[in-house]
Amino acid sequence: MKIDRQTSGDPAFDTLLGGGLEARTITQLYGEPASGKSTICLVAAIATLRAGHPVVYIDTEGFSIERFRQIAGEDTEKLADRLFLFEPLDFEHQAIVIAEAEKVLKTQKPRLLVMDSATALYRTDLEKGRDALQSLTKQMIHLLGYAKRYEIPVIITNQVYMDTTRNTWYGLGGYALEHISKVIVRLEKAESPGLRRARLVKHRSRPEGAMIEYEIIESGIRSRT
Repeated sequence: MKIDRQTSGDPAFDTLLGGGLEARTITQLYGEPASGKSTICLVAAIATLRAGHPVVYIDTEGFSIERFRQIAGEDTEKLADRLFLFEPLDFEHQAIVIAEAEKVLKTQKPRLLVMDSATALYRTDLEKGRDALQSLTKQMIHLLGYAKRYEIPVIITNQVYMDTTRNTWYGLGGYALEHISKVIVRLEKAESPGLRRARLVKHRSRPEGAMIEYEIIESGIRSRT
């Protein structure tokens, strides 16, 4: 079966993903603050917009118009016309926004849905325990349904928690979020100052542990070859 893919906006990142972002699939990016999650999302969104396709963008941490302008450059105004931006106010509103996004999916036929971050507002609801996790799982299943129904890639970013017993960090959401995401990329700081590393944690056809290094620049990211 032929797998439909589209560019992430960076050739090296496309290669890491086996040819680009896979349609009908959730690709999860997780990592510490300043690892480049939001920048990679913007680069992918702008690449899709440049190709002439609308994008649905759900941002739970405050969309940076200035960062969008830096990456989009002189095309900012033209590209912004095809960007459908949602900014949920809390975790309950996040579920409502995800449901409302289908109106855009039906009428505007976007070729990418981005959710940055899927777990920022969930984290504030963690005191509710099991109910919060169940709600997060339902929301992610809703997004997966969009990916399959409208045959588009979905990118979600995920925050992390530190496992003190193993002295390492993992993505929030546990097994449920891990299972729903068919591609998972861990973003981390590399040894060299200013460099970041994208490492495959999960992929159906690429080896676990495959990686690229990149730096965050004003116009997006620059991969090291």
